[in-house]
Amino acid sequence: MSTVFLFPGQGSQSKGMLDAFAGEAVVLQTLEEASDALSYDVNALIRDDAEDKLGKTEFTQPALLAASTALLRLWQQAGGVKPDHVAGHSLGEYSALVAADVLSFTDAVQLVAFRGKMMTEAVPAGVGSMAAILGLTDEQIENLCRDASQGEGKVWAANYNCPGQLVVAGHAEAVERLMHLATEAGARRALPLSVSAPSHTPLMQKAADAMQERLKDINFNKPVCPVWSNATAAPLESLNEIRAALVAQLTSPVRWTETVQRLRRTGVSDGIEMGPGKVLSGLCKRIEREMTITNITTPEQLRACASEFNS
Repeated sequence: MSTVFLFPGQGSQSKGMLDAFAGEAVVLQTLEEASDALSYDVNALIRDDAEDKLGKTEFTQPALLAASTALLRLWQQAGGVKPDHVAGHSLGEYSALVAADVLSFTDAVQLVAFRGKMMTEAVPAGVGSMAAILGLTDEQIENLCRDASQGEGKVWAANYNCPGQLVVAGHAEAVERLMHLATEAGARRALPLSVSAPSHTPLMQKAADAMQERLKDINFNKPVCPVWSNATAAPLESLNEIRAALVAQLTSPVRWTETVQRLRRTGVSDGIEMGPGKVLSGLCKRIEREMTITNITTPEQLRACASEFNS
């Protein structure tokens, strides 16, 4: 049995997302490490979100990475199997790199905080937007993106999430045009997302340039298992490729459908969504029905799952 650990990205966060694990020492320790690295209380952010920061990109990203790493460490403490492959959706790629021992947790949490800040600053508030289009083919939406891009207002395919679900991003007026065109073309739904930064498009080039400079100061280690890239839907073979992939993912679409399909073709049959929520397991069901992806919901369920995967 070949196993993959999948790490969620922005959109899987929620206030209290680790409440069920609050009594676990390794979870608390992980959140304390993140707090030390970022100089604010990550545990309080996740637990209470008293200042409504959890939905802001520069806070969302380190909070999700910390939550995913905390669950990964609890899994390891429970004697769970090591993954044969790891992959993360968007910022989840950083969690995957921690799982593969490529990045230290401290470096990763500081990097995603920087990433989120640079993404927020790359495009002024109100200029960009994102939307999910349901019920059309990828090719239809790609064509609509071209039709909706007029003058300086551009829109691109940003997240190839699963068949029949594609997220677009770009200038707000172009995204609005695309949503109307998609509805006219028979889309089941065209939903604006509560994200201002047009992620995974050329509009993130300033953030990509800043990340390229920032990564020069980071130590990378050889991965202990294949890490699959959002930008290429393929395993990253070298440390230079990993660095390049972290820059490219900011301006390139997330090729999640293709990633899951290729994982299945390599023989992956089972996996764990190592993080809060069940977004990725839901997408995988629509991409490869023969793959079984398990969610982590409680410490008891995690330990039972760890035991089952070892049997």
